[in-house]
Order: sequence, then C-alpha cells, then structure tokens
Amino acid sequence: MAEGPARKVGTADVIRTEQLTPHMVRLVLGGDGLAGFGAGEFTDHYIKILFAAEGAVYPEPWDLEQIRAAFPREEWPRNRAYTVRAWDPAHRELTVDIVVHGDEGLGGPWAARVQPGERVYFLGPGGAYAPDPAADWHLLAGDESALPAIAAALERIPAGATVHAFLEVSGPEEEQKIITADGVSPVWLHRGERPVGDLLREAVTALDFPAGTPQVFVHGEAGFVRELRRHLRVERTVPRERLSVSGYWRLGQTDEGWRAIKRDWNAQVEAEQEPTPHP
Repeated sequence: MAEGPARKVGTADVIRTEQLTPHMVRLVLGGDGLAGFGAGEFTDHYIKILFAAEGAVYPEPWDLEQIRAAFPREEWPRNRAYTVRAWDPAHRELTVDIVVHGDEGLGGPWAARVQPGERVYFLGPGGAYAPDPAADWHLLAGDESALPAIAAALERIPAGATVHAFLEVSGPEEEQKIITADGVSPVWLHRGERPVGDLLREAVTALDFPAGTPQVFVHGEAGFVRELRRHLRVERTVPRERLSVSGYWRLGQTDEGWRAIKRDWNAQVEAEQEPTPHP
C-alpha cells in the first residue's frame, strides 16, 4: 500500500453485507458521508477503517487530532486497512471485502457481526497501483489479503493482454468468481495445511516468463513477499519501477506491531535485494 491516506475522518453507513466464502465477508457502505469520495484511479485503493477503543466515546464528528489530544493513547482509535473492491459513485456505494478467521484479530470479527445501519469511520482512500495497458505482460500473485486488489486489477486489464495471476487460498471453498475482459481466470492455489505463501513461491519461480518486461503486483504475508521480491529483482532482473510488492501482514506479528516496523523492514529488503551491477 502506498503512503497514508488523508487524515480527515470520513463516514459511511453499512448498507448490506454478504458472506462471499466461509472466510470472506463483503460490506457495502453508503450514505451522504461518501459525497466527494474519490476512487477509481488505482485498483489497490484502500481505506483505513477506524475502531473506537472499548468504552471510549468520541465527540462527533470524529477529529483524530482532537481525540489524541483529549484521550490517553490506549483510548485512541485503532485502524485496519482494506482494499476498495469497488466504488460506484452514481449510487455512492463503496464495497470492501474482509477476511474473517473466527475471533482472530480486530476487523474480521467486527465484519462478521456488523449490521446494516451501523456507522463506519474511515481514512482514505490511498493507493498507488493500476494495470498499465502498455505493459508487455502482467504478473499478479497474492494470498487472501491481496485477493480484492488482484480481482479489481484483473477486471481492469484490457482484453488481449498476457496475464499470469496466482491466488493462494486455504481451499476450493474460498475461490471467487472474477469476471475479466476476455475470460482470463487466476490460477487458484489451495494450500491446505501448507504454510502461507509456499505455493505462490513455487508458482512464480517455476513460471516460464513471456518475452518483454512484466508489470508485477505481489502482496500478502511478508515472508513469501520478501522471497518473491528477491527472485523478481535479482534472478529475473525486473526493474524496480515495474514492481508493486509489499507485505500486507506478517506471521507472528499483530497488525500494530507489523505497521510499527514495516517501513524500516521494506527499506532493508529493498537495499539487500538489489541486483549486483556488472563491472
């Protein structure tokens, strides 16, 4: 994800919810608070949904600077980032898909229980990537956390383009129907009991790259993302400017813990994974 969204807090209301798969819930947000919301340039647009600390009641409208000045740090809102799966400006409907794993985490359990009519507070949108129609070919790979962004990208890629897309999910029940310009479908990888990202590493490293330079989007768990970035930069020599590669989350880290170190981690990964120049 790109640099952070604007700090003004937006509002929306939950219009409807849908259980897409056993572990993916779709929320459709609407309301007058979305007047002026701008999305559409990028396919990895995202918002950061804000969650009030337990027991905290903030003055309306929410103002983060005022909240942080008036409340102790432990009562500040927490946030979670979610890709804008779709934005319909004519009807002011904003769609986000959220991964749910039982009671794990903050956003998933909330998405599983939220009801139409509830108010949502958010920051954004942010974003940085969209498929380049002039690219020689496209490579997309990710786990469930990247599925909404990859689906949005596949729907944007023009007919006739060469595309290799890999999506890793827990099993066939987590697959989704993605409608593309010329019927191109992602390769669904079912990991079962294997570690997250193993199948994506295998698929990308084994891929017979077409001629030309790809535009690449690889996102998901930070461990496999790091390995694939190295493979793409060092072994495949894909130019840095043709890569959108980032860890959305990291095994063993809370979301807050990961965000605290993510910027430095990304800088370190980029520095250590640059190809060695030939003399």
